[in-house]
Amino acid sequence: MKHIPTAARLLLGLIFTVFGANMWLHFIDVPLPKEGTPAANFMFAIYGSGYLDVVKVLEVTGGLLLLSGRFMNLALTLVGPVVVNIILYHVFLVKGAYEMPVILAVLSLITLASRKDYLRTLFAAK
Repeated sequence: MKHIPTAARLLLGLIFTVFGANMWLHFIDVPLPKEGTPAANFMFAIYGSGYLDVVKVLEVTGGLLLLSGRFMNLALTLVGPVVVNIILYHVFLVKGAYEMPVILAVLSLITLASRKDYLRTLFAAK
């Protein structure tokens, strides 16, 4: 049981590093949403504006930090909003394909739960 948070952290770091780097290296074929759908319009907007480049840099940075095990609080701070946006994208725009968002949410929550110091600081009333 004590190795579960480490395994979740490593798997989460690997996912973010690989899929973030795929933006520029194109080694995994990622299916695109159907043209004309809200999901396609959203992806066109964030890709064309350069916003997605920034998100992918944050993904790779957070993923590498998770893999290294150093600066874990920073890593969770970087990838947390990305996980939330991936979930919201699938719930409101794609309306399906929930496998990856659920996996990311579970891995993130396991990793976050293992960082009690970070949670205490995050929810401090001061």
